[in-house]
Amino acid sequence: MRDARLLRQPLAWIALALAAWLALALGLVYISLDALGRAQFAHWLASRAVLLAAAWMFAAVLAMLALRRWWLPHVVALPELAEQTRAIVAASQPLQIQARGQAGQQPLVDAINALAAQRDALRGDVTAEVMRANASLRLERNRLAALMAELTQSVVVCNRDGRILLYNQRARLQFRALSDAPQLADGAELIGIGRSIYAVFDQQLVAHALDSIQQRLARGAAQPSAQFVTGTRGGQLLRVQVAPVTEPGDGATGLDGFVLMLDNITRSFEEESARARLLHGLTEGSRASLASLRAAVEMLGYDDLEPAMRERFLAVLRDETATMVQRVDAVARQSADSLRTRWPLEEMQAAEFVDVAVRQLGPQCRVPVAADAVDVALWLKLDSFSMLQALAHLRQRLVDEFGVRALMLRLATHGTRAQLDLVWTGHAMSTETVIGWEVEPMQSGGETLPLSVRDVIERHDAEMWFERDRASHQAFFRFLLPLASSAEKAHERADPVGSRPEFFDFDLFDAAGADTALDERRLCDLVYTVFDTETTGLNPSGGDEIIQIGAARIVNGKLLRQESFEQLVDPGRAIPAAGIAIHGITPERVAGQPRIDEVLPAFHQFAQDTVLVAHNAAFDMKFLQAPARRAGLRFQQPVLDTLLLSALVHPHQASHRLEAIAERFGIAVLGRHTALGDALVTAEVLLQLIPLLAEKGIVTLAQAREAARETYYARLKATLNKPS
Repeated sequence: MRDARLLRQPLAWIALALAAWLALALGLVYISLDALGRAQFAHWLASRAVLLAAAWMFAAVLAMLALRRWWLPHVVALPELAEQTRAIVAASQPLQIQARGQAGQQPLVDAINALAAQRDALRGDVTAEVMRANASLRLERNRLAALMAELTQSVVVCNRDGRILLYNQRARLQFRALSDAPQLADGAELIGIGRSIYAVFDQQLVAHALDSIQQRLARGAAQPSAQFVTGTRGGQLLRVQVAPVTEPGDGATGLDGFVLMLDNITRSFEEESARARLLHGLTEGSRASLASLRAAVEMLGYDDLEPAMRERFLAVLRDETATMVQRVDAVARQSADSLRTRWPLEEMQAAEFVDVAVRQLGPQCRVPVAADAVDVALWLKLDSFSMLQALAHLRQRLVDEFGVRALMLRLATHGTRAQLDLVWTGHAMSTETVIGWEVEPMQSGGETLPLSVRDVIERHDAEMWFERDRASHQAFFRFLLPLASSAEKAHERADPVGSRPEFFDFDLFDAAGADTALDERRLCDLVYTVFDTETTGLNPSGGDEIIQIGAARIVNGKLLRQESFEQLVDPGRAIPAAGIAIHGITPERVAGQPRIDEVLPAFHQFAQDTVLVAHNAAFDMKFLQAPARRAGLRFQQPVLDTLLLSALVHPHQASHRLEAIAERFGIAVLGRHTALGDALVTAEVLLQLIPLLAEKGIVTLAQAREAARETYYARLKATLNKPS
């Protein structure tokens, strides 16, 4: 079909040229004759018109065959060669092309490949120089990223438009806990590079804080900051401290961005409220008791008071005094409990704590200390320093007073707590000795500490006792310590050791203002959510459903693989065997997974405030429409289709399938026919298409959308979708 289209126009011109040449020749012969000759010539032409038409058609057919044999291969191959050459120019990796026309094109292909190889070598040299020049900058960035990752404070850095350009793991976990969306996938979070902080905080609150900071900067303040307290939709209270990121230069007062430091004060607020209620109850309750006491004392002062009345007033004094004592004792107990729970405890892996204890306890007393195997999934919540001091104190007393020659630590779960035993073989001890060791000040390095073992136990709201196992001739001190919550342990294990995701992008400091119309923004400046779906079939109106959604985000021209979305979906219907052979998703894999009505709100939140991108996007969007209507959601953001953009950039290529486009750009296809795998390939393709679109003068989103509508594939779809 494509060859016929390319051949049709030149063949028409040749047919017209042959007709014109024949008419001109006959006309010249006609005008050169006299009147009698012209009559005879006209009669001759009339009698041979069919023969002349046949000769003309035969000449046209010969011309078509000649064009197909010698001219058409060059016409077809040259545009393809030009498009492949432009793909080489735009490719970020070394890429070679193959000659697909006549053998005479091979020298041109070889020359292009040689130039590409030379360009790649020069690019490699330039890249090496740039890498060496930027080594110091990368080192500083990595140091900052490492520092941010280890901070216990939740920190988020934004540019002046409120776009997040840096955050640490603590902030990620805190925002995840605050999100009221279903936690279906790692990407279903409120926070992400390039996303707006105003999806979490009221913009007016932040604007007021920034305005206060700018006023203080204008007055010459060295390190101005502001803070506010805000509530979340989940009922949490956050205290937010805002600090400015100023533009370079001495005396600069302009803001280039701002830093948010977050503290969840929900628990402390509740504790303060409880203490206030406690104090109020004590005050109000004591007021009535004191009035009764005062009245009773005044009445007892009368000498002529009857004995019965005197006894009654004495009973009032005793009752009210007892009531006040009980009330004060209750306040004291609650205050002590509050002080114990307010002591800062840290989450620590149990195996790590035992390892530290073994390494510290043994060398100090020259007695071997061993440890049983500890479950790596067990996490403690404790003040490790004071707990190690308590263990060291008990170890030293055992060695000095009972001559213990070996110790062992063992740790396991005991209901909702952790059970830590300090075990030895040897003499038993009396209860009085154990109590004395608990309450006396601890000794460390010849110095007396202000804390006792009992203080450490109370600080952890823990328990401790001495026990002896007569069968094994072993004795041990047993501690019942608090465990870290399951949510905290899950968050700590979410990222494998050694992996530090890219939670920062400093180039966003230079991002365009958010007040610019989206359609007028440059393609290279936009934030994209590139997604793909796997389905039970091809007909959503016929009952086919989504079984997997995968998406990745492109910010500032970079593919953020760590900030991805991937979720299996229970379709509520059978998955055809033909589909399983393609995507490999079996009914067993989707059994127990959430339904699309639960998954879609999380994906909608992930894609919020971005441009949606897919390959053959119309197919995926049709599958999103019905569940979006049921959930009351609307995907109102612009949509780009890489299939149409590829047809726009490479109109002479035979195929615009995702694999074919990836092959042209030298993109490795991994995880094909998985939703996230296809989304990542599509994202790589989009990054390659953007500079090629710019070469055609298509720079903004509006230009890309309009040009895509005019492609042959778009027109073809419009024709097929017309009602008959």
